[in-house]
Amino acid sequence: MLVHSRKGMWACWALFLLLFVPLFALPLLVIVIASFSTNWSGAFPSGPTAAHYTSAVRGESLQALTTSLVTAITASLLALTVGSWAALAAAGLKKRGRRLLDALFVLPVAVPSVVVGLAVLVAFSRPPMLLNGTRWIVILAHTVLVTAFAYQSVAAAVTRLDPMYEQAAASLGARPLYVLLRVRLPLLLPSLNAAAGLCFALSMGELSATMMLYPPDWMPLPVLIFTATDRGSLFTGSAVAVVLMATTLLVLLALSRIRTKASFR
Repeated sequence: MLVHSRKGMWACWALFLLLFVPLFALPLLVIVIASFSTNWSGAFPSGPTAAHYTSAVRGESLQALTTSLVTAITASLLALTVGSWAALAAAGLKKRGRRLLDALFVLPVAVPSVVVGLAVLVAFSRPPMLLNGTRWIVILAHTVLVTAFAYQSVAAAVTRLDPMYEQAAASLGARPLYVLLRVRLPLLLPSLNAAAGLCFALSMGELSATMMLYPPDWMPLPVLIFTATDRGSLFTGSAVAVVLMATTLLVLLALSRIRTKASFR
């Protein structure tokens, strides 16, 4: 921390707890408590039970979780591929070209995601690219929404790369493709891993654009949570939300372990 006095450190921690607990920790804690409850009496839910998790890990909920995982993994891989390629290409452009490319990739996140969903729906509801009513239109929308984060993460890492490694490889006769695959990409591996985790987490929780696009046989978990709570099944929806949070955290933890190992290579 940048605060060197003991009083200053305690003041910073107190301010952090004052903001973190009511704004972040307490709402999530209430969701966890609600997932183990049967009714809501007073300020907090009551009636402890684990029955909600029975339906949260099987049947429609399990299918929705699988749908979310497939969508998030596919969208993250596509976004990482496109974003990394664009970031590497932008490094060789002049300042004006980089600014233009930055603006193009930031545009989908500069507007509400529901607008992106509507744009994808209108653009891909007619031949020759008729994706409406298929899973691919959902995956495409998620890819468009998260590619900006992959691009920005990798672009920031590319600017921090020491060019001496590439120059040394080139001076030894390495071809550009070899330098890319064996020098640049390994150096970028921690940033690529972090970008993949960010894209995965954002895709797992995306709702606004998905609501406009998903077909009946491809319902991601956030949509199921929304529909459950909209029907009044608050406690079941809370259990499904906990499953969503736990799954996302487990995947991010696994990616964090991979990133830690890559950092020490």
